[in-house]
Amino acid sequence: MKNSNIVDEIDLKIIKLLQDDARASVKAIAEKLFLSAPTVKSRMDTLKEKGVIKGYYVEIDNSIFVNSIKCYVEIEVDPKLKDELYDILINSPQVIECERVTGEFSLIAKVIFKNTIEMDKFINKIQFYGKTRTQIIFSTIINHRGVSL
Repeated sequence: MKNSNIVDEIDLKIIKLLQDDARASVKAIAEKLFLSAPTVKSRMDTLKEKGVIKGYYVEIDNSIFVNSIKCYVEIEVDPKLKDELYDILINSPQVIECERVTGEFSLIAKVIFKNTIEMDKFINKIQFYGKTRTQIIFSTIINHRGVSL
């Protein structure tokens, strides 16, 4: 775990509780850990300041978006064009996640589209930067879950 040298056992317990419920109140966390609310609040603030806690998220079931298409797009990017491509990916609202990876393709993006026309336009746009491979997601077996601590 990055920054593992700046967290202790109590911090890990706070992080675990927040992973289970990002909306948990400071008071509820304090009660579960037998700590005072000010102590928990102070630790959470410190974890945010140090960049351990980067944000709080709501997980949405994408199936509520009728006819949406979720896919992974792998991209083999020309190193000279990577910064320009990064800007495009960062500013594309369809891209919900993107990682640099090892292997034949240097990037993998998780992308959601309203329809195949939108998907086709997006892929055509990024193919300027390198070869792509697209895998459409039929169903999700395991949704995003927190890190095991």
